[in-house]
Amino acid sequence: MSGDGDRAAERKPPATYLRAIVAVLVLALGVAGVVYGEADDSPGLQLLGVLLVVGAVVLGVRIARRRR
Repeated sequence: MSGDGDRAAERKPPATYLRAIVAVLVLALGVAGVVYGEADDSPGLQLLGVLLVVGAVVLGVRIARRRR
């Protein structure tokens, strides 16, 4: 019976994977915002894109640190 508890402790909750997927999608959206903002010469869109990228990196680091 102790083997079942060990396997349960090794599993990651689905919410962790969902947060990682959201972080990757936000990162992609931020990069697209920066690229499109540069092509359209829109500094506001570039700023929003950079903020999205920074937020996604922070979220990714938090996820990685909690996994340990």
